[in-house]
Order: sequence, then C-alpha cells, then structure tokens
Amino acid sequence: MNRRPPIQHPLAILFQHAAQSLTTSLNHEAIRFYIGTIRNFLEFLGSRYPQLQTLQQLRRDPHILAWFTYLRSHQPPLATITYSIHLFHLRRIFEELAWTEDIPELTRLVLPQDTPHGQHYLPRPLSTDQDRLIQQELLRRNDRDSNAFLLLRHTGMRIGECADLSFDCLRRVGADQWAIHVPIGKLKTERMVPVDAFVCRLVDRLRLLRSQDSLPADGFLLARPSGRDALIRKLRAVWRSIVASAGITLRIVPHQLRHSFGTEMLRAGVSLPAVMKLLGHLTPQMTMRYLEVSLLDLQREFRLAQSQPRHLLPPSRSPASVTSPRADHACLLNSLLVAQHVLEMFRRTCSQGPDRRLLDRLNNRLTKIISEVRKLEKG
Repeated sequence: MNRRPPIQHPLAILFQHAAQSLTTSLNHEAIRFYIGTIRNFLEFLGSRYPQLQTLQQLRRDPHILAWFTYLRSHQPPLATITYSIHLFHLRRIFEELAWTEDIPELTRLVLPQDTPHGQHYLPRPLSTDQDRLIQQELLRRNDRDSNAFLLLRHTGMRIGECADLSFDCLRRVGADQWAIHVPIGKLKTERMVPVDAFVCRLVDRLRLLRSQDSLPADGFLLARPSGRDALIRKLRAVWRSIVASAGITLRIVPHQLRHSFGTEMLRAGVSLPAVMKLLGHLTPQMTMRYLEVSLLDLQREFRLAQSQPRHLLPPSRSPASVTSPRADHACLLNSLLVAQHVLEMFRRTCSQGPDRRLLDRLNNRLTKIISEVRKLEKG
C-alpha cells in the first residue's frame, strides 16, 4: 500500500506529538484524521508563509484566517462537517501545544465560534415507490451485495456495522426467536436487533456465499479481501448501480434504508424508546431526526385516541387492599404483578449503570417467580 511522504515542515514533529497525545485513548483511526488536518494546515503554511518557522510566530491574522479562506475555497467545496472537523482538530492541537510548550496565546488562534453551525437534515426515508422498486431489484439480484442491503433495510444497521458483522452474528434468543448481534459501531455501542424469518434467511444466504468464497475464513460475514474501507466503497458503488437499475433518477444513499426502517417501526406501533434501542441511538432527540411522521400517521394516532381514550381504559388489576391481602392464589399473583410494575417504573427512571443492571436482574427473577406461581393455579 502506498504511503504518503512525511510532512516536511519545521512544526511537523511538534504537531504530530500533540496529535498522538490527544488520541491516546481514542480508536486507531483518530490519529489518521488528526494527521490529515496537520498535513493540510502545514502544507498551506509552507506554501503561503515559508518564513514561519516557530510556534511563537503563529498569528490568528493572517495565518489562521487565511487558512480558513483556503478551506472555504476548496474545489469541490468541502462539506460543512469536514470543514468543522478540520477546525476542531487544529483547535485541540493548539490547546495541547499551549500546555506542553507553555505558549498560552495558542489557545486564542482558533476559537469555538469559528466553527459553523451544523446542518440539520430532515429525515429522508425512502418513499413507498422507491422502497418497493429497490427491494424488488435487490431480491432479483440475490447476490452478496444485494442481500447485504436487504439486511440494512430490515434491521436498521449502518453500512459500517454491516461490514463488521461476524459470521455468527445471528443468535437464538428463545424458542423460534432470533436476533442479530450488531457490533460496536459509530456511537461505540453494541446491540441485539430482533429479526424475523426473512432476515434469518438473508443471513443464511450470506453465510453460504461467504463459505463459497475463495478467501480463507476471517470471522466476518462479508469477505473483505482489501480491507474494511475497500469493502464499504465497493458496497456504495454497487448501491448506485442498484438505484439506477431500479429506474430511480434521484440521488439516494444507503443510509436512507436506516431511516426507512426506523419510520416503519414507528408506524407499526413500536414505542420511541424501543426504536431508539433498535437503531443504537443514545438519545431520543437523535432518534426523532430519523423518523418521518406524516399527516397520515397523525390521523391514525388521533383516531386511535378517539376510539380508546385513556379515561375508558380498564382499571388496574392491583389488589383492592394492599395493607391486608388475602392469602389466596389470585392475591399472591396480583401482588407480584404490582411489585413488578413498580420495579419497572423505578427502573426507567435510573440511568445506565450498576443500579439499573441490578434492577434488570431483579425484574428477570420476578418474571420467573410469576411464571412458577401461575403453575400453582394449573396444578
């Protein structure tokens, strides 16, 4: 693999040491992104300000402001997120150097307000026609890449998570119940996504195709002869071919399959917290950006609320008197159900951590006890 030549600038060593210090606890790719910013900035300084040799010579005006202008003039134009990442990396490097080299002025070269506001994109699930045409094309092809995209559509995974799936990602979680183990992804979280028989057949098909591949087994569901990044690039290239073959002229990206899955789950009646878990999000706000709530959805919910208003719901089946319960099977069962309900309400108020894990275990034990108590009535 060809490697880019070392950065030729008097400040290169200092900048690289600062980047290594900042990325010690981050993943292995973080240093590569920092080095990209360093290379961009120092090559600019070397060409525009060759007389600059030391950190003490750096000034916000003209050096940093001129670099901002240089980034904005890039052709093709840099995406806002790319521009923001460059500014963030350089600001962190200057903060590190200000401390290690005892030059406080460096912290005032790149300011937080220099970073542009992020672009907020509306959710973009596929339209009904787009979804139908693309799935038809994927089913018609029935090869490795098309089955991988069907897997994205019916599990809500990111394309990078799909590339990282292990060969044994399909796990049995109960009688005729299956889930896919999605590995640690973009937000450094992993999860289990329940799947149906159709997705199980997709995974079996991908396993068969992987076993027929000439490459030796490496533990991954999708072969990656040239590495993970090359696999993702190939999938994206195939996706463009699939969209064109489906007769769709608009630009559609694979990530829209994830939006479609989330919106489909919401319309099927899955609660927002559950959709959040299925998508692997950390906050409900992030999940809401993925979901499209149409007027038809609002009308359906409104009609449901009219037909089943809360004040007409049946009363709780809790025992009439908790202070003096009767010593019979029904009262015992009701008391356990009430205890489980209270425990669940309390569990939902706890943040992730040891307390919540303890409550999870207690809830599981109560479920088993309730199951055993139900057997008493049958006996």
